Amino acid sequence: MAKMNLLQAINNALVTAMTENEKVMVFGEDVGHFGGVFRATSNLQEKFGKARCFNTPLTEQGIIGFANGLASQGSVPVAEIQFGDYIFPAFDQIVNETAKFRYRSGGQYSCGTLTIRTPYGGGIAGGHYHSQSPEAYFAHTPGLKIVIPRNPYQAKGLLLASIRDDNPVLFMEPKRLYRASVGEVPEDDYELPLGKAEVLKEGSDITLLAWGAQIEIIEKAAEMAEKDGVSCEIIDLRSILPWDADTVADSVMKTGRLLINHEAPLTGGFASEIAATIQERCFLYLESPISRVCGMDVPYPLAHEKEYMPDHLKTYEAIKRTLSY
Repeated sequence: MAKMNLLQAINNALVTAMTENEKVMVFGEDVGHFGGVFRATSNLQEKFGKARCFNTPLTEQGIIGFANGLASQGSVPVAEIQFGDYIFPAFDQIVNETAKFRYRSGGQYSCGTLTIRTPYGGGIAGGHYHSQSPEAYFAHTPGLKIVIPRNPYQAKGLLLASIRDDNPVLFMEPKRLYRASVGEVPEDDYELPLGKAEVLKEGSDITLLAWGAQIEIIEKAAEMAEKDGVSCEIIDLRSILPWDADTVADSVMKTGRLLINHEAPLTGGFASEIAATIQERCFLYLESPISRVCGMDVPYPLAHEKEYMPDHLKTYEAIKRTLSY
């Protein structure tokens, strides 16, 4: 075991994957000698050469188009989009080509070996072009997987599983956690399952569900609620697509209540899909309406970032409202 922050864990996972499989290559804007804007790819070019870790032109559509071609011909590309906000020029390539190539070719070709890494989310005073959470846009696309880690241990295991999965994976990294803290991470090779949520804490009164950096938020809110005698069950969804409805439904049938927290805006956010599915499966078990604590329906504000964020205080207030319904 070694102490690593989220960035170091991601870098370690890339080193592990590239050492194990010579077909793995990493590319994106400034990822080569510079190591990327957050330094997630530091020293990869020195270790593996310019043929396997290299800079691309500043064109996201080109990065993913190039990655699609490599993946369809047997390479294992890990493409970096510098910020989640910059992924939209590549949207057509991802949803119309990456996700559909296997179906479109009747299984003759696939982009299944492609992993797209991108930092996402706010909390770093990045303003509205460096703080967005675009996961719900892609969750509407069959053929993709979407994975979001909450800490360094999760990041390494989930990234290795994503790179080796036989489906294209969008791996979204909560950028405000990059250097926020360190955790124990095995230096050996290991994988964590995709599409499987994790129950972090068992409880009996309410289920709190989140992913990525928002896990810390619901944990803080749960600590506050437990001082009032509320028993909170905490679940990290980990994978947005496919998402683990069974684990969430089992929890809600036990607690009778569900609160979903995500940083993306409320309207059309992935919490909507979860709420619809859970009320369908757990309707007769629900003691109160499903609660959503999310970002505001406004462009991400720089000056009012703290007001925008669905923090532990907003979550605590929503827990109290849900329990007193």
